[in-house]
Amino acid sequence: MTGTVVAIDGPSGSGKSTISRRVAAQLGMAYLDTGAMYRAAAWWCVRDGIDLADTAAVARAVRELPLEMMTDPRDPGIAVGGEDVSVVIRSTEISTVVSAVATNLEVRAELRRRQREIIDASRGEGGIVAEGRDITTVVAPDADVRILLVASEEARLARRAREIHGADDEGAIEATRDQVLRRDADDSTVSSFQVAADGVVTVDSSELTLDETVDAVRGLIETVQAGQR
Repeated sequence: MTGTVVAIDGPSGSGKSTISRRVAAQLGMAYLDTGAMYRAAAWWCVRDGIDLADTAAVARAVRELPLEMMTDPRDPGIAVGGEDVSVVIRSTEISTVVSAVATNLEVRAELRRRQREIIDASRGEGGIVAEGRDITTVVAPDADVRILLVASEEARLARRAREIHGADDEGAIEATRDQVLRRDADDSTVSSFQVAADGVVTVDSSELTLDETVDAVRGLIETVQAGQR
């Protein structure tokens, strides 16, 4: 049996990364965080002092990006030129500017190409859970399982506030609001991730616990895998 390919899309704070990593680890599959690739590209450009408004210069830089994505869900490291950037790409500085890179159409084309290469390489192995923008519709529209993971704005803001600030009180949520909603607004100009495309299953995690959401997603995957045997 060839490895199962799972594609998970959804807005910021919907739980894509956490759910995808846990499911991949439980099922012995590889894991690909495509959003991290855009963050790494943004870090690369910022480090080199490239004007992010210069779309041609950014595209040239990203085509030369020496990026290595580790796909072990228990330790999904990210390296650029041999340097571990797993932590630095999550900084507020990169979060603030990543949309300028992620909305660059030439950058998207280049990183989608690399994403497909990683996904294709997993088909002959244990399969992969790939998450991020465009995955269900553009990058892997032929994935065995395609899921749109959604949650209410309230739930998404609270989750991201806890992730970034360690709390979900009013102050933490307000400090998070612009980053989450603006990122979605920016990305929606080049990607569709709010409504499920044909053949994509919607999982709404607004009222679900983390474990319940993992179980829901895992159940969808296992049903397909049972049919592949």
